[in-house]
Amino acid sequence: MTFAREYTKRGAFAAGIEGPACDPDGNLYAVAYNDGRPRAIGKVSPGGEVSFFVSLPEGSMGCGMRAYPKEGALFVADFAGHNVLKIELSTRRVSVHCHEPRMHQPNDLAIRADGTLFASDPLWDDGTGQLWRIDPDGTAALLESGMGTTNGIELSPDERTLYVAETLQRTVWAYDVSGTGAVSGKRLLHRFEDHLSDGMRCDAAGNLYVTRFGKGCIAKLSPEGELLEEIALIGKQCTNVTFGGADGRDAYVTVADNGNIETFRTDVPGRCWTMWRSGEGW
Repeated sequence: MTFAREYTKRGAFAAGIEGPACDPDGNLYAVAYNDGRPRAIGKVSPGGEVSFFVSLPEGSMGCGMRAYPKEGALFVADFAGHNVLKIELSTRRVSVHCHEPRMHQPNDLAIRADGTLFASDPLWDDGTGQLWRIDPDGTAALLESGMGTTNGIELSPDERTLYVAETLQRTVWAYDVSGTGAVSGKRLLHRFEDHLSDGMRCDAAGNLYVTRFGKGCIAKLSPEGELLEEIALIGKQCTNVTFGGADGRDAYVTVADNGNIETFRTDVPGRCWTMWRSGEGW
């Protein structure tokens, strides 16, 4: 059985820690950096040292994030502002990539090599949610409404399958994705029997790593939805996961109850890491 270890000190981040994303230089970013500055994003060096990176605008609240090395940027789901924000890594300039008043509470993001984003959009008060596509020009298209509490979201390595988790319903759904970003063929991939699910990411082999909030583990699912392994964490309230490190096999998990990031090794690199180095638009 795989076990995680602590990567950053406890309390370096607040309980809202979320959205881990790595850049090609090995730096890791996460929201809710705990240095007293509001709406702060923290930057973690390859050696595990945490520092302030940038604050989001007033009225915004960061959640899921995705790196887009082609443009040297981070995309941030703005939970409070009905936005997807864009941060230029070199200048730290923050701008609105997409503003859509019909969005409830944008939570997490998946990204294609061409810069197309897919966003989960829960409404926690009534346990429902929506699914959006944001095109590279910032135009938003509603793909589905009336869902459960949409949360974790990810694309398969070939970008032909989109995975969406519903937290309160404990379900993970799979969709077929066309070249234009349309979705179809919705089917149940996996249903958990207890606890909650949060953010999730694929490895390069197509396996899906799902954070199990409250259970304190990462569930590794095959592309067919079979539970292959549970990776044990130290904290219980894991919120999201990403991949990085020198070979892409370091998984990083944001943990809310300890306010830190844990890490473990995987047998193959993460999808995001391989995309950076494939030359496919990155």
